[in-house]
Amino acid sequence: MTSASQKIIVAVTGGIAAYKSASIVSRLAQAGHDVCVVMSPAAEQFVGAAALTALSGKPVVTDLFDPRFPLGAHIELARAYDTLCVAPATAHFLSAAANGHSNDLISTLYLCFTGNVWVAPAMNCEMWEHAAVQRNVSQLESDGVKMIGPEEGWLSCRVKGLGRMAEPDSIVAAIT
Repeated sequence: MTSASQKIIVAVTGGIAAYKSASIVSRLAQAGHDVCVVMSPAAEQFVGAAALTALSGKPVVTDLFDPRFPLGAHIELARAYDTLCVAPATAHFLSAAANGHSNDLISTLYLCFTGNVWVAPAMNCEMWEHAAVQRNVSQLESDGVKMIGPEEGWLSCRVKGLGRMAEPDSIVAAIT
């Protein structure tokens, strides 16, 4: 880990691996980084914004039209932070990002973001192996997005396979 403090957005999309995001946010904040958390509505079904607010020390941003950001949350956050880490990154997010869709806070933020972008995919192994997902991953990598994982392991669908989100320590080590 670098000793210099970084300004990092952790974007949490809606998958069961969202519970690991709390550990990522906690580790980053404890290391002295300025951490802002943005969440999709689906992510809020898996982990509470209150927990991530407490761990980051800042209110979580969940709304593209949040009145705290008169220019738009996506614009102001993209200008204020150096690193964007999407963890977990669902197949839906990978598709939106690879194809330039901007229909929610996280995909719109991604399109505005000019700093370093890291994604930690997490999904069912059949989804991960699907040709469309692999095309999206290839496109994102050619666009300069850095992938962290996924890893092989026990998945929430009760099988072992490739699709498990990388462990928080690995993600923190990669992005800092």
